[in-house]
Amino acid sequence: QQMVEHGKKKVRRLRGSVSFGHGRVGRHRKHEAGRGNSGGMTHHRTLFDRYHPGYFGKTGMRHYHLKRNIYHKPSVNVDKLWSLLPEGVRKGSKDFKDKVVVIDCEKAGYFKVLGKGRLPNQPVIVKARFFSKKAESRIKAVGGACVISC
Repeated sequence: QQMVEHGKKKVRRLRGSVSFGHGRVGRHRKHEAGRGNSGGMTHHRTLFDRYHPGYFGKTGMRHYHLKRNIYHKPSVNVDKLWSLLPEGVRKGSKDFKDKVVVIDCEKAGYFKVLGKGRLPNQPVIVKARFFSKKAESRIKAVGGACVISC
């Protein structure tokens, strides 16, 4: 196999020239327009307004000492409640007519129960910190109960 020779580099032609192809008037400087996001309020304003509208300024109200763990509320829908139980309990629950299954949502890591979906027609006790109105009505419709835990 033969090696193909590359063409001559532009550097060879520019050696010895004063401005190296960058012109005498404008000159080749380092960061003429500033580094990064500089100039967003002044000489780069048109670009910021066009591509990032609303980048500058504030909106909304201040919330002093925001504690996010207070608002931590993972939710689960009614149609997924039975999947929180182990497989054996799920299958064996149909055999016991006089007993009711208890689903502890907090143990599974969910704090709030929402009302999307349907429940199988079997009474169930659901423990959670919060229930939406729709979830509560759907659980009660199958003969179940909502227990609020703290």
